[in-house]
Amino acid sequence: MFDLRRLLPLLILALLAVAIAGTLWMGGRGVDQGAAPTVQPGDASERRGALVDEVVFTVESDPGRITALIERGSHHLFGQGLDSATLFRQIQASPAVGHHFSRGSVAELTLNPAEFEDGQLNPFADREIREAVNWLVDRSHIAEELYGGLATPRYLPLNTAFPDYARLAGPARELEIRYRHDAERARRVIGERMEALGAEQRDGRWFHDDAPVSIRVLIRTEDNRERVGDYVANRLEDLGFETERLYRTADEATRLWIASDPAAGRWHVYTGGWISTVINRDVGGDFNYYYTPRGRPDPLWQAYDPDPELDELAERLERREYQSVEEREELMARALELAMKDSVRIWLVDQQSVWPHAANLEVAVDLAGGVTGSGLWPYTLRFRDGVGGRVVIGTPSMLTEPWNPVAGSNWIFDQMILRSLSDPAALADPFTGLYRPQRIARARVTVEEDAPVGRTLDWVELESVERIEVPGDAWLRWDAAEGRKVTVDEAEPEGLTARSRTEIEFHDGYLDRYWHDGSRVSVADMILPWILTFERADEDSALFDPGHVPTFSVYERHFRGWRITDTDPLTVEVYSDQVFPDAENLVANRVPATQPWHVLGLGIEAERQGDLAFSTGQADRRGVEQTNLVGGPALEILRDYLRAARAAERLPFEETLSEWVDPEEIRERYAALEQWQAERGHFWVGDGPFYLHRVRAVEGSLVLRRFEDFPDPADKWLRFAEPRIPEVSVDGPLIAELGEAVSLDLDIRFGGEPYPHEDIDEVRWMLFDGDDRLARRGELEPDAEGRWRLHLDAEILDALGTGANSLEFAVTATPVALPAFATHAFATVPGGRVPQPRADPAEEGDD
Repeated sequence: MFDLRRLLPLLILALLAVAIAGTLWMGGRGVDQGAAPTVQPGDASERRGALVDEVVFTVESDPGRITALIERGSHHLFGQGLDSATLFRQIQASPAVGHHFSRGSVAELTLNPAEFEDGQLNPFADREIREAVNWLVDRSHIAEELYGGLATPRYLPLNTAFPDYARLAGPARELEIRYRHDAERARRVIGERMEALGAEQRDGRWFHDDAPVSIRVLIRTEDNRERVGDYVANRLEDLGFETERLYRTADEATRLWIASDPAAGRWHVYTGGWISTVINRDVGGDFNYYYTPRGRPDPLWQAYDPDPELDELAERLERREYQSVEEREELMARALELAMKDSVRIWLVDQQSVWPHAANLEVAVDLAGGVTGSGLWPYTLRFRDGVGGRVVIGTPSMLTEPWNPVAGSNWIFDQMILRSLSDPAALADPFTGLYRPQRIARARVTVEEDAPVGRTLDWVELESVERIEVPGDAWLRWDAAEGRKVTVDEAEPEGLTARSRTEIEFHDGYLDRYWHDGSRVSVADMILPWILTFERADEDSALFDPGHVPTFSVYERHFRGWRITDTDPLTVEVYSDQVFPDAENLVANRVPATQPWHVLGLGIEAERQGDLAFSTGQADRRGVEQTNLVGGPALEILRDYLRAARAAERLPFEETLSEWVDPEEIRERYAALEQWQAERGHFWVGDGPFYLHRVRAVEGSLVLRRFEDFPDPADKWLRFAEPRIPEVSVDGPLIAELGEAVSLDLDIRFGGEPYPHEDIDEVRWMLFDGDDRLARRGELEPDAEGRWRLHLDAEILDALGTGANSLEFAVTATPVALPAFATHAFATVPGGRVPQPRADPAEEGDD
């Protein structure tokens, strides 16, 4: 027998070793050693800023571990929406784990359209081959089999869960039918185009210049896109192509599809993924972003060469250059058609993402962006039983690209963290996508009479006038050569008009707030980013960045000037030819960008002197480091510039900013930043409810802490309840006799109760015949409470002829922006007495 007394000291030593190892491991992950902040009983209204004391982000690249980690208590939230049906079942089975849903994530194939510089054939440089890939992929198979039903087939640059899809349901469905899976058509079209490009097939394999045509498929490995990549590679092999499967994580893939020159030919297809961080109520700008060089400064975007008509439509929709809702829908419909012919992207599915969290944790989740995309997560994150405490969030990737506020990381996981470090003037409602004021006391929007702009919320005033004159003292542009602002009177002596004027009055005390390093907010923090926008687009400037020019050209086309009309309270007017359908969102897009001038100025001077560059492209062109405020070699360079700036009391663009900054502020700012950087080890200074306490890039972790000087009560945004998404069902006959009329009832409810008619924005219907052609469409009027009736007269049915038909319904409601859908299939038969079965609403309903 074993003597347990002899083993006891060894057991104690073993337990101590485990405890020490655990402490060291947690320390290595970036969690400060010592007791974690604890949750305390308390009233949220009596607290300022964040509801928790500390948030720790750690890299967790294996979603399969997250349920166990939450159950163990080491993690509380996962910063990525899951797309695995297996993991969803695990989450549902665990009482310790709760979850939310979102519908803003999309999977697609990014195709490389460049001619390769080494002469190798790139099939996707051919527009018709790109278009044919739409017929090659079976989106229903991808949604049902690869995503386990947690996805909806998507064909268009139009999210199926956003309002524009419901508005454009007619032309959208016609295009979906046109581009549905047809493998033989794909084979025929691709074969014809390959031969036209000089390729030939031998024993079922494609050759060009006596070499096999090989396609490099860049496959992301963290989620279902790995299965998608394998599926696509298999389909390409079926056509006779060789494939090279490049399995990569997010940061590894970035070096290829974003950072490399597409003409270098290092990849052909990338399994892309995007997320809309808010419900996008107007996706018209997506054509400009996804299909033209103006979308992004990266090399891939600069290789885009859209059809001139698509290019023009994309720019018009970006500028909102239309006079009515009807004209907008016509432009959108045509742009959709041309985008499908261009097909630099093959849209695959809209995901229904699952966001797991500890059952005792609460947070406002955006219906589109989930937790990662929610602008309200920093303001609402809390434990249900009190205030304070530490939340640990696992994220698949972090610090993927350098952080800087000009052209730094756009990765969603980085952006989630960055949202907590800033305090925007307006925040998006997570259920509707309409912006609500955060630092704005009031706003007044004035538009020309032909501008199709509406208002929903009462914090914005909206008026229409015949003509809007831009004041002569408004700042129209910046002259980099002379280093001064140019007014409308100087540039346009005969006057200038605009389609919109936005007057924004900020809260009292807006300029009494503090940046995280203790510096007081200044008007100069608003002016410097505006100056930099022009400097980076001017060839005469040392800050000129060619990659910025396409984006700037869009801005320049609609910008008509701005001015500061008061500083107590701070009030600005912005003039523009660009409008948005919602006045609330127009205001949010007109708020001038704000950054601490003393931090931004260091990056400006470092780029001016050729030591750093804000953008990836500029850094590559100059052979220097990209500006990174939180890590890497750039930190030491920035420290040198900080010491020099403090010694010289340097003020960027002194002739202009000295009007708003006195010498004492210069000294105080640099002293505060020097102390901040010495204590924190980084240069990221924000004004959000959290500040960046510590960054440990090598270990893959960082720590946020509550900013105690944040001005708002902690319960300010704790008013968002469950989203009231309509639940739709159809009650109608399965058989209709020709020569007779039929009626169908649409039942719209939420939580078992009828949805109030006044909260329903629109109900649209579309009738498709047996050949999937759109026969009729229209809008419904309400009948009884929660019920809407569609009457199809005999003439409509007779036009269908005998056969199978279908009705599709799209419902939009004002409390939520996600449309709900329902379908009803029925057959038309010759007249005579036949039984009239009715559909079971429970089976027909689909939201």
